[in-house]
Amino acid sequence: MRSKTLVISAVLTAVVALYLVLLAGRAVELLRTGDPVPVALGVGVLVLPVLGVWVLVATWRFGLRVQRLATRLADEGGLPDTSELPRRPSGRVDRDAADAWFADRKAELDADPDDWRGWYRIAQAYDLAGDRRRARDAMRTAVTLAERDTR
Repeated sequence: MRSKTLVISAVLTAVVALYLVLLAGRAVELLRTGDPVPVALGVGVLVLPVLGVWVLVATWRFGLRVQRLATRLADEGGLPDTSELPRRPSGRVDRDAADAWFADRKAELDADPDDWRGWYRIAQAYDLAGDRRRARDAMRTAVTLAERDTR
């Protein structure tokens, strides 16, 4: 599964990178006209590939950090297993089961709020509940704490 995800991520990154190169090419064409309005548009369009590259790099860096945490947690035998949770026909975890699983992870986190492992698990619980924003925030906290962790 991991290699499939990596291949999909690499292909999507290549597609976005190609789009950014094409967009930068259009910006350069606008800049070469020398006319004030197209040059101003060219400058504006050139900002988009720069932002796009920044987003790509930041996303890959975050993903690699999260993957390192997952590997570390798996090596410790602490990677949560959600395969036994009941699922809907769509494949999503049943809401009541996700809520109960979340409550258990929240109790673990409350017991040791400075442990990155608890933050990693609560991020997974938020993801199961469909709250992607809180899942990302919790995972950022896990990454930050793990980078400070010397255990």
